[in-house]
Amino acid sequence: MSADGTNGTDKNDGLTLQDFLPAGAGDTVASAGKPLDPGTPVADKETVIEAMKTVHDPEIPVNIYDLGLIYTLNIAEDGSAQVQMTLTAPACPVAGQMPIDVANAVAGVEGIGEVTVELVWEPAWTKDRMSEEARLALDMW
Repeated sequence: MSADGTNGTDKNDGLTLQDFLPAGAGDTVASAGKPLDPGTPVADKETVIEAMKTVHDPEIPVNIYDLGLIYTLNIAEDGSAQVQMTLTAPACPVAGQMPIDVANAVAGVEGIGEVTVELVWEPAWTKDRMSEEARLALDMW
């Protein structure tokens, strides 16, 4: 036992969530796109959501939007977009790639400029965030 009365180990050994993510998943922010030219019409939210629905977790046959992995989508007047998203689990093998895929899908929308996608873990994802369509597809009622 150490002088502080413990067995010499910290309860979490100094580990953080980053220590448990797959290799290459340490970055929690992905970026894509470039600023829009002045006067370019800005895309609407529904169009951007449709683009996000083209991104799938390769292990789950439902798009990330219907899975409830997108927490926020903000589109500024200049066409830049900020997204906060999560994953179903921190150990997801595509944790490092998924935000990049989302950033590229959103940046591909006409009327969207620079895109920033932040991977967040709070609040934790639960199946309650899934759309009815996703629940039906995955038989998760």
